[in-house]
Amino acid sequence: MSMALEEENHRKNVEDKAEMGRRKRAIWQRKWKRLDIVKAFSSLFVHFLCLLAPFNFTWPALRVALVVYTVGGLGITVSYHRNLAHRSFKVPKWLEYLFAYCGLLAIQGDPIDWVSTHRYHHQFTDSDRDPHSPKEGFWFSHLLWLFDTGYLVEKCGRRTNVEDLKRQWYYKFLQRTVMYHILAFGFLLYYYGGLSFLTWGMGIGVAMEHHVTCCINSLCHIWGSRTWKTNDTSRNVWWLSVFSFGESWHNNHHAFESSARQGLEWWQIDISWYIVRFLEIIGLATDVKLPSESQRRRMALVR
Repeated sequence: MSMALEEENHRKNVEDKAEMGRRKRAIWQRKWKRLDIVKAFSSLFVHFLCLLAPFNFTWPALRVALVVYTVGGLGITVSYHRNLAHRSFKVPKWLEYLFAYCGLLAIQGDPIDWVSTHRYHHQFTDSDRDPHSPKEGFWFSHLLWLFDTGYLVEKCGRRTNVEDLKRQWYYKFLQRTVMYHILAFGFLLYYYGGLSFLTWGMGIGVAMEHHVTCCINSLCHIWGSRTWKTNDTSRNVWWLSVFSFGESWHNNHHAFESSARQGLEWWQIDISWYIVRFLEIIGLATDVKLPSESQRRRMALVR
């Protein structure tokens, strides 16, 4: 009887693995939903603007690209990631909402969508239910996962892990109107600077920040160093830290998810932490979470 049960379990495991193998190819063998098409079109449009950017270069346009990259990038790292996804610090609502709007301009989705996916990533890191595990391929974890919302629902379920955001009118408003804000953003760039501002601001600026964020999902789970004992493939990638505003200390982050500081050593550049620390000094940031010494000793690879 036990032999039969063992054989049945083995058969199910083989079938499950085969099914997972088929599901990993789902992005090429499926009917695309309307939201997937909208996301793919938005990404293609941004990258198309990048192709036009060299033909519309001006020094003011370059400055606009850097401003868009910085404002949108810090909106993602300080607001979407550390403040909303992990609640690693608190700020007054007017400032929380302002930071979240900056993140919206990075064109990586509304706060409810982004935070939910990221929380699922930490809940199911590197398992079959991880929304963007590099175990399914570099390009899947880097970009392709964005365009298969049905697959994400199949793996993770509905967005039931962001009730704290759904209870707030502001985030529900941004979720319903996200495309209008992006269109208005593009219109304003074109109005004030023509094609040069549009192609460099919404093109180069947004695309650079988009791929830096994607590198955290892909590269920082494949290449780099490990300092902490985590049950995943997270890595620290030092050279990416400046461009990612401190997000590429990814092994640090997975070891201490709720920490507002990810560059834990003095030499680990973490621009997002410098901003949080400044807000704490002037009294705007409170309940700032950091790993304790006992937590660090417990998680250290070498004691």
